[in-house]
Amino acid sequence: MCHPKLAFTLVALALTTSGFAANSQPVVPLWPNGAPGSEARKNEAEKIVGNSVSNIHFPTLTVYLPAKDKATGTAVIVCPGGGHRNLVMQKEGYDIAQWLADHGIAGFVLKNRLARDDATPAGAPQPYTIERDALADAQRAIRLVRSRATEWGVNAATVGIIGFSAGGEVTALAAMHPDAGNPNAADPIDRLDARPAFQGLIYPGQSQKIRPEKGAAPAFLCCGADDRPDISEGVPKVYLLFKQAGVPVEMHIYAGIGHGFGLRPGPSVGWPDRFREWLVNQKFLAANP
Repeated sequence: MCHPKLAFTLVALALTTSGFAANSQPVVPLWPNGAPGSEARKNEAEKIVGNSVSNIHFPTLTVYLPAKDKATGTAVIVCPGGGHRNLVMQKEGYDIAQWLADHGIAGFVLKNRLARDDATPAGAPQPYTIERDALADAQRAIRLVRSRATEWGVNAATVGIIGFSAGGEVTALAAMHPDAGNPNAADPIDRLDARPAFQGLIYPGQSQKIRPEKGAAPAFLCCGADDRPDISEGVPKVYLLFKQAGVPVEMHIYAGIGHGFGLRPGPSVGWPDRFREWLVNQKFLAANP
């Protein structure tokens, strides 16, 4: 007989999972046979609590394509945050990708492996790191979109990446490690360039580690003025580093706003429209798609 608490947990997970399933967008694995080093765990069930997901061992992209009559050819990999413990899939993932698709931009929500996964038992070693596995997942996501550019109506030259909080850290890493690909790789996807065309850093974590160099991908920066100091004060410092490196950069800081605002309706945080305008100004997007 099932324990009442366990039964409740299973029902809650089933309801939450069905809510995610209602999303009904195509989900594509980054590696069909499992991510390198994670093949043995690829069939483990994910832990789903509300709109957050953890116990991720089989990284994927959820695909949001614009209507063909609106498609611009521009694509954005979306990296949700969650402190590397879980991923906040709805407000920092699916909602963002849907907004992009509604505005003619293909959105691809990355579900990457986590370095501090909250499903790992206390005291047990974490199997993944940010610098190795989360970065590898982001690089693979960019390559995967480029590999299917014709199928998805995407211009391979205008594939960028945007991230929120911990996802901003992953985004910055992907931009700082623009792997050109291995021309001799057995997997043709691994032969492709993983350099993003542009990067969006939305209240990024670990901003003190962001060190852009000359030639880095152009950057769009955004945070709330009431966020914690490492972000609200760190993002302006990052802006200056981009300026000093000669990299095109734009920054928006919203008064009276804290952390984790995602896609907030109303005029208080209008960063999505500013992001789109910036893409137009940087010639990654046509003015009137």
